[in-house]
Amino acid sequence: MNGIRLPSEDGGWRLYRPSAAPLGAFGAAPARSRVLYAAAHVAAAPPAEPGGGPVVDWEATLGFRHRLWGLGLGVAEAMDTAQRGMGLDWPEAAELIRRSSQEARAVGGRIVCGAGTDQLPAGRAHSLAAVTAAYEEQLAHVEGCGAGAVLMASRALVAAARGPEDYLEVYGALLRQSSRPVVLHWLGAVFDPALAGYWGHQDVDEAADLLVKIVAEHPRKVDGVKVSLLDAEREKELRRRLPAGVRCYTGDDHRYPELIAGDGELASDALLGIFGPIAPIAARAALALDRGDPGGFRALLDPTVALARHLFAPPTPLYKTGVVLLAWLAGYQEHFTMPAGLESARSLPHLARAYELADRLGLFPDPERAEGRMRRLLAERGVAG
Repeated sequence: MNGIRLPSEDGGWRLYRPSAAPLGAFGAAPARSRVLYAAAHVAAAPPAEPGGGPVVDWEATLGFRHRLWGLGLGVAEAMDTAQRGMGLDWPEAAELIRRSSQEARAVGGRIVCGAGTDQLPAGRAHSLAAVTAAYEEQLAHVEGCGAGAVLMASRALVAAARGPEDYLEVYGALLRQSSRPVVLHWLGAVFDPALAGYWGHQDVDEAADLLVKIVAEHPRKVDGVKVSLLDAEREKELRRRLPAGVRCYTGDDHRYPELIAGDGELASDALLGIFGPIAPIAARAALALDRGDPGGFRALLDPTVALARHLFAPPTPLYKTGVVLLAWLAGYQEHFTMPAGLESARSLPHLARAYELADRLGLFPDPERAEGRMRRLLAERGVAG
């Protein structure tokens, strides 16, 4: 390969010569030492009719999930990585949950699915009862599909709650009626500014106190807590406070290697958006932990952090654009198209850097195809690669 000219953030150019050594084929059973979920994205296709929005490409979307299961990873379905609240509405999410749960049963794949309140109209005040009923509807749908539920943080609950006691009321009602243990999701304001003050406290430590109280009151109904604060020290403190048997799922896409590896006493499991793009490496690393080789685990996973930090750079909610770009470059879908048009949300230099970092990790099964698609993207946006 002669190389491809990539645009830089400073307005200049650099010549990059793509890798000729992609990761080879790989398959594995789920890891024994950790529970690892990849929060999977949705593959979209251009609309059949001019002026319509992108539609879900079901073949590519479900095919990507089968790829994750084949690598031994679980699938966290219909989460924020799938653009919940950013292009994917509840009816589409409900269908995604139904189809993915059916596919998971067919292959024995592990799956959990997001249950929230996004069927409530945005920009309107809702009562606490309405918020609870919305959660109940989605929880019933997830469990009716045979999947475990992730109780997602709710913008509507932030707006409706008068204080911490309202969170206790809502989550207590949901946990009392759940048919199986759920995952409680604490999505910090860095991922969604509308969730600032979740658990009824602006102070993060006070918020953690309330979350621990909810878990302590319903320990057999909580499989784990998913922490997405991008604050590793607070996550370590929280996992020390959880009751025995309640998992701490890291959502820290910046410091996941050290959190999953653990400190020799406690370790985090994982539910991560970055695990979709780096799935082949994450799966290999998990086997190193099963062998009791934390050094080997870090040697595999640490080099992926530069890509993760790049994809999740501020504004962090736009990480989804890079995730979909890499899936398209890798050949897992035929279009770089996203619900709500988010394929245009990141700059071309940002996308070019994502391509380079992923290629250096060997994440493209066919580097020539990835290079060709990157050239096409540059040309479509008026730049010659």
